[in-house]
Amino acid sequence: MERTLILAKPDALQRGLVGEIVARFERRGLRIAGLKLMRVSTALAQEHYKEHAGKPFFNGLVEYITTCPIVAMVVEGPGAIELARTMIGATNPANAAPGSIRGDLGASIGRNLVHGSDSTASAAREVSLFFKADELLGYERASDPWIFES
Repeated sequence: MERTLILAKPDALQRGLVGEIVARFERRGLRIAGLKLMRVSTALAQEHYKEHAGKPFFNGLVEYITTCPIVAMVVEGPGAIELARTMIGATNPANAAPGSIRGDLGASIGRNLVHGSDSTASAAREVSLFFKADELLGYERASDPWIFES
């Protein structure tokens, strides 16, 4: 069982696509462990995108994700990271496969709707940036009413 962070970026909210994005992950069988509407502070954005610090597009990334609220979501399931990345599609919507979120709904590389963690290490780091432990449902507990049998 893996967990990964998904962010519905400002363009997803502005275009009214959050429900569609959430629904796609649910329909694929990924379980929502955390979900919240939030504003991203400059400090959080800089930490989230720190691997891009010093690159020409870094300031644009930070500025964009702080312009309006986002929806942060943690999804989980077997192979969740790879599955979510496939569902999201290539960074540039022009190169994203039909059927992927970006392939079907993305407008441009700078307005590509969704972020998804790209590795186990990134997922752990990013989930902890956006969610406190007590904000996440614990599917792993046998007594948890949110347990789903697969």
